[in-house]
Amino acid sequence: MAGKNKKKARLWKARAKELRRALARLGAGASAPEVSPLAPKGPLTLPPIAGAEFASVAAGVRYAGRDDVMLARLAPGSTVAGVFTRSATRSAAVLDCQAKLAGPADTQAGAAILVNSGNANAFTGRHGQEAVDALGAAVSGRLAVPVERVFTASTGVIGEPLPHGRIAEAIDELSARLSPDGLPDAARAIMTTDTFAKGASAETRVGEVPVHIAGIAKGSGMIAPDMATMLVYIFTDASVAAEPLQEMVRRQADLSFNCITVDSDTSTSDTVMVAATGRSEAPEITDMRSSGAQAFEAALGRVMLDLAHQVVRDGEGASKFVEIAVTGAASDSDAHRVGMAIANSPLVKTAIAGEDPNWGRVVMAVGKSGAAADRDRLSIDFGNIRVAENGWVAPSYDEAEAAAYMKRQELTISVDLGIGTGCATVWTCDLTHRYIDINADYRS
Repeated sequence: MAGKNKKKARLWKARAKELRRALARLGAGASAPEVSPLAPKGPLTLPPIAGAEFASVAAGVRYAGRDDVMLARLAPGSTVAGVFTRSATRSAAVLDCQAKLAGPADTQAGAAILVNSGNANAFTGRHGQEAVDALGAAVSGRLAVPVERVFTASTGVIGEPLPHGRIAEAIDELSARLSPDGLPDAARAIMTTDTFAKGASAETRVGEVPVHIAGIAKGSGMIAPDMATMLVYIFTDASVAAEPLQEMVRRQADLSFNCITVDSDTSTSDTVMVAATGRSEAPEITDMRSSGAQAFEAALGRVMLDLAHQVVRDGEGASKFVEIAVTGAASDSDAHRVGMAIANSPLVKTAIAGEDPNWGRVVMAVGKSGAAADRDRLSIDFGNIRVAENGWVAPSYDEAEAAAYMKRQELTISVDLGIGTGCATVWTCDLTHRYIDINADYRS
């Protein structure tokens, strides 16, 4: 009898799993995800950017009842730059964007960006490139933009053919909806497991003329950058030549997106693109050394860092936002290596989730990082609390005080290696059981 009951239990479990899969395919029966406790307060508002228009629609790529495709149209004269994942299994869309940005560009023809959520169009063989080509041709024909200036991206499930016909059928509707005010809706359309739409903006002056920057991002899981991370699209009315724009994007990605991690996994689809429409009256930026270029890059960096922090704040299941500041390293690269070793450690992250000031796990992560370190010069602080120094627990350390500090939503862990002047700051979140809940059933 016991064997028969076990068999029935397995059968019901299998049927339940099939039902969950069916509901997922239909987009039914699933409630909206609980918004991260670390999310910014209030609705997302972003300023319009002259020369850029946006639209979003529900094409039914994977989700039902929500927008899942966004289109951006960029005015003639726009320059575009980008950095992308270095994953060996990167998607067809990433490869296509990289090839187009590396080739000659007719900036006077304008440009377009098409992004879908729900399906990553990655690891799909020949079908992947066919989908990219078909969508590029559809956008090119509808917007009269050369196909070489149509950039696509996809995010979602890996290994399933992209139903690009559904997206192509929505191009006319997207084109009709294009609006300068559509960027917040576009941010919502590119979400997957995100619990809130991500956006940031800034204003600065170039040659005493105001210029504006606004960007959106998606990202919650599979976040561990390698040249770029997630999907990020930033737009500005500044006039910036292609070469300096590309260099600015690369440098600022290294200081923002390449300094965050949620779960140590690098996506196949990571993309950061910045488009400058040149519609401001400010003079064109051609010299990286000019004061205008420096002001613009600083503002761009603020937007990129804000978006990067929002991704960490929306880390799957996250309840803590954690800054890890490393100083005293032999080099900046060693400091970054130590910071990421701490940020990616499951033992450190689960201790943070449990509000346990387990500084021994920080010591472990420093030691395994591969960076130069000296046990007896190492010091560790949680906030303003010195917990370890000179290779041992600090004489002033108070466990109760540290435990109370760990209850905060936003934490800082500082590590000084005591052997040089190298420094770096990285950001991460804790690792909770909710992360398992989200990812155990993501595809099925």
